[in-house]
Amino acid sequence: MQKKSIVNLSKFAVPLKSKGRFFNEKKTDLRNDFQRDRDRIIHSTAFRRLKHKTQVFVNTSGDHFRTRITHSLEVSQIARTLSKFFNLNEDLSETLSLAHDLGHTPFGHAGEEALNYCMKDFGGFDHNIQTLRIITILENRYYEFKGLNLSIETLDGLIKHNGPVKDVTKLNRILGDNFFKKKINFSINSSLEAQIASISDDIAYNSHDLEDGLKSNLFKLSHLKNIPVLNKIISKHVKKLKIHSIDLVIRQIIREIINEMVSDVIKTTKKNINLQNIQNLKDIYEAKKNLVSFSEKMKNFDKKIKSFLKQKMYFHKNINSKTNFGRKVITKLFSQIKKNPKQYIKIKKYGNSNIERIICDYIAGMTDRYAINLYNRLK
Repeated sequence: MQKKSIVNLSKFAVPLKSKGRFFNEKKTDLRNDFQRDRDRIIHSTAFRRLKHKTQVFVNTSGDHFRTRITHSLEVSQIARTLSKFFNLNEDLSETLSLAHDLGHTPFGHAGEEALNYCMKDFGGFDHNIQTLRIITILENRYYEFKGLNLSIETLDGLIKHNGPVKDVTKLNRILGDNFFKKKINFSINSSLEAQIASISDDIAYNSHDLEDGLKSNLFKLSHLKNIPVLNKIISKHVKKLKIHSIDLVIRQIIREIINEMVSDVIKTTKKNINLQNIQNLKDIYEAKKNLVSFSEKMKNFDKKIKSFLKQKMYFHKNINSKTNFGRKVITKLFSQIKKNPKQYIKIKKYGNSNIERIICDYIAGMTDRYAINLYNRLK
């Protein structure tokens, strides 16, 4: 089965046999290297905690809003669809999609900003780099090594979630100098599978944050009439309100938006591959810009919808009151725990990091409710 799959993959795909891992492990006939990576992510403590971490609405706000875990699952579904179309390594795309948000703090981006401020004199905080700390250091599930010992290709894709790394200063500050022992080439492009996982992230949070905002009545369909692409879809579906509920109409609109964005990515990526005369995997790594992208029309939509969501949702007073509370919680926890870290943390579990980084790791790993409960106990 595996041999047949390897033959059938596109010449642009990352092969199902990995280049290797940091620590040698015995192979298995049951799963390929990237299926093993995916399963390690799913079974990790950090992945389970995502179910109680904020996407936009603080996790205690309601039962039906997205959390980091539902977002990650939605990203992986879109990524698999795109990877399957291009006959790529679906397991790698899925792994990267499921793992990309492991490093998020409680309370979403507000929590990240607060923790970065607390760590300003100690190397700072970045949720993408925290993901790398989790999978290489903090998850402790094996006798032979710390971390999950994921494949080189998976590490490469997570490191380059936002593209090639031009400046490694922050990586070095948070992880340590030459942490990846020259096994990662930071300056070259990422695989198509990694690019797909990244754009699937955009597709998922644009569409699903829109749905959560509409369902929470932070804004209405009529407020979206000036956004290109979306305006045509909405005008087609609002007619259905005479016979269908608003909830059902919203769901249909979101489905169509996702379909439009996915179709656009397919069309544009095919065009980019032809225009740049991409012939093999080496050409993908050496490409000067991402091959997986939106068209100019969809980039304009992406820009407009992000701007709209920032104004109407992320900075909405109801959201702000919760996220400001989140900032307060993170800041208070950091200062209190720092007074007597051993009271709260099993220091040995965190290895050789300095005490501030250990406190940072501990707080970043908290769920919203755990952080709130600990904060309330400290008051």
